[in-house]
Amino acid sequence: MLTKQSFLRQIRWNDDNLVPAIIQDHKSAEVLMLAWMNQNSLEESLRIGRTVFWSRSRQELWAKGDTSGAVQYIKEIRLDCDDDCLLIKVEQMGKGACHTGRPSCFYKLLDSNNLIKNNDSSKKEVAD
Repeated sequence: MLTKQSFLRQIRWNDDNLVPAIIQDHKSAEVLMLAWMNQNSLEESLRIGRTVFWSRSRQELWAKGDTSGAVQYIKEIRLDCDDDCLLIKVEQMGKGACHTGRPSCFYKLLDSNNLIKNNDSSKKEVAD
């Protein structure tokens, strides 16, 4: 059994000291989003029990849902077999994980005929 510190030491951070984090609904198993974490954001996430990410564009930490209410409560964190990707199972609050107001950021579907379809019709924009 690993301790929190030994789990953190196993992570293989990329050249920018980041690791991708796949966010998944803990009940439905729907993939909600992909975001990036650095060691500080992961440690803060563990401390407060909510997802905190590293914004590559703003170069700062952002706690998911602080402005939108779309808070993600962490239920479980897994590390993949290569130690270079996290899977974080969450309880999603608010209107959804996506800044567009959709439940998931993965709403664009490329079908077998190479046609792109929106998986849902919501177009409401929300800030986060």
